[in-house]
Amino acid sequence: MKKLIAAILASLMVLSLAACGGGGGGDGKGSSGDMNVAMVTDSGDITDQSFNQTTYETAKKWSEANGVTFNYYKPEKDTDEARNAAIDQAVAAGANVILLPGYMFAASLVAQTNTYPDVKFIGLDVGEGDLCEKGVGEGYTYNPADYNVGDYYNTTNTYCATYQEEISGFMAGYAAVKLGYRHLGFLGGMSVPAVMRFGYGYVQGADKAAAELGCTGDVTVEYVYGGQFYGDADITAAMDTWYSSRDVEVVFACGGGIYTSAAEAAAKVGGKVIGVDSDQSSKIDTYGEKMTVTSAMKGLDATVNMILTAIKDGKWSDYVGKIDNLGMVSDDPGENYVQLPRATTQWADGFTEDDYLALVKDIHGGNISISNDTTAIPSVSITVNDYGSIK
Repeated sequence: MKKLIAAILASLMVLSLAACGGGGGGDGKGSSGDMNVAMVTDSGDITDQSFNQTTYETAKKWSEANGVTFNYYKPEKDTDEARNAAIDQAVAAGANVILLPGYMFAASLVAQTNTYPDVKFIGLDVGEGDLCEKGVGEGYTYNPADYNVGDYYNTTNTYCATYQEEISGFMAGYAAVKLGYRHLGFLGGMSVPAVMRFGYGYVQGADKAAAELGCTGDVTVEYVYGGQFYGDADITAAMDTWYSSRDVEVVFACGGGIYTSAAEAAAKVGGKVIGVDSDQSSKIDTYGEKMTVTSAMKGLDATVNMILTAIKDGKWSDYVGKIDNLGMVSDDPGENYVQLPRATTQWADGFTEDDYLALVKDIHGGNISISNDTTAIPSVSITVNDYGSIK
């Protein structure tokens, strides 16, 4: 019955989907085997310079190169119900591989993976805690170890990947201090585990670099969450205060489109910004030339290419049912799932590209330990001023 309803809904929604770019519009051509790939956006769109855009561009490029049909769908609202409806539409249109970027899709994986057992679901940045929270509901202890996560979604048709954000956050904080910045800021989106790991890694990296330089007493990190994943006047005002009144030099803007508030404030005083998830320099630098110091990246593109290629090659069984926590796999930064962009990071004498390669080698080799604990801001020697959340 639900599939029939979904088919009817898809027919009724053709015009609205075309308006937002869903349903194809020439995104994919041809087919390879039986693969029909779809992507659903979360609360943003495919121009967010973050999760949605990276997933969309990578999946589209891969599909075109492999002769596979690809379409994307943008939910009408930022709700679980709207995201589920978009999945219904994708399946009704023939999709049998669906990419879901972001933790917001945990509810959809709980609700939809059993409804469509023949569809392959890929949850990007969806972890055990996200799935348990949505599956258990009221009374959840916020400790996934208390539960069997497989009780809450269909493990026979789903692969999930999370990322070790604390590592790329660490590298960004380390680089900032090595490059000479002493008054840093962290502007997170919402205080969810992935954002917290970025922030806590950033603090640890700044502390490590300060200790190596013997300047822990000179380094300060202002720390706050915006309470949302986009910038607005209130958040920009807070960043104005940081850059103008407190002389913050660089802010790690960690949360999709929230970078706009940091960049708007930075532009007024010649401040700097660190991007997140993907190389955000092309967007951030539109606010000021060479504004972006670096970006703390997740390997979404590598993950999408990996899993789509595995499905095409008949190796889905190597991944299905797993929730991988992806991080460092090599001394070669380009092979890792967490990294800084080598082409756009503003290397200088204090932190050269060779220094970055040495840092990657030390982290991969276990010479540097980075905590992923999100119970509290790490205990460090530098000063960290925690302001909680703006909203």
